[in-house]
Amino acid sequence: MSISHDDSPAGLAQAGLVPGAPVDLATGAVRVRRLLGLNPGPMTGPGTNSYLLGTQSLTLIDPGPIDAAQQQNFLDAIGDATLTNIVVTHTHGDHSPAAKGLAALTGARLIGLNAPDAAGQDHSFVSDRVCTDGDVIACQDGASHYSLQLVHTPGHVSNHLCVLLREEGMLFTGDHVLQGTTPVILPPDGNMSDYLNSLTRLLELPLVSLAPAHGEMMLAPFTEIEKLIAHRLKREAKILGALRELGECSDDDLVQKAYDDVGSHLLVWAKKTMSAHLIKLEQDGLALFDAPLWKAVR
Repeated sequence: MSISHDDSPAGLAQAGLVPGAPVDLATGAVRVRRLLGLNPGPMTGPGTNSYLLGTQSLTLIDPGPIDAAQQQNFLDAIGDATLTNIVVTHTHGDHSPAAKGLAALTGARLIGLNAPDAAGQDHSFVSDRVCTDGDVIACQDGASHYSLQLVHTPGHVSNHLCVLLREEGMLFTGDHVLQGTTPVILPPDGNMSDYLNSLTRLLELPLVSLAPAHGEMMLAPFTEIEKLIAHRLKREAKILGALRELGECSDDDLVQKAYDDVGSHLLVWAKKTMSAHLIKLEQDGLALFDAPLWKAVR
């Protein structure tokens, strides 16, 4: 399943990038290349970013959907090196389906959290190791090395991971933090309380940059994360204010008022994320669902 954006236009600009071509990012000790996917669209923007780490023993993050041309692009970028690891941030259709075939070709091990029992998940991905929050994957890369820390960040989906390249302070954020837009939160597997808690956790990491699955690099990571938390809380306050103003109301009436700053073509996705906000408000004792209507408690 592709990611979606609840209240920002899709189609982010990635100036200077050619889809499928490896582009070196500005790093110090560890080489990192980004390959833009061949899957542009209203739900993916320019496409899914894949990242290739290392020089001799490589790790590929988020190989994206199955695409023969992009698979060849990966093989060309790998060249005479060895693809050792394929890491997926989560099992949506624009992130993980290419992993199984590429692993079969290269012998790379698959790393990530298997798909939950939820709609839109890629069950073809099966991790070769049990992954838990905080795991560190040590990668010997010729005479040097790099290390990847797995950070469990549920919210967008329950099995979402961010991946910290510790030598660079570079966090590969998948769909957890996007550049210039926000990911949809799809309940019941997606959870707004978990999402906000996961964002707050990132503020404790030694971050230098954010490398999202959609959009450009972000070089002020704490500012971006704090802005995203503030944005979500502002939207939550607007939903609660609309509930109080409307009294008992349906989802359709509420989304029109609470997302009056969003294009009509995005309201179907805004409604899904609004549901996640409403569930959180209900858990916080601020909203009540009396099917089929919602109302504010106070």
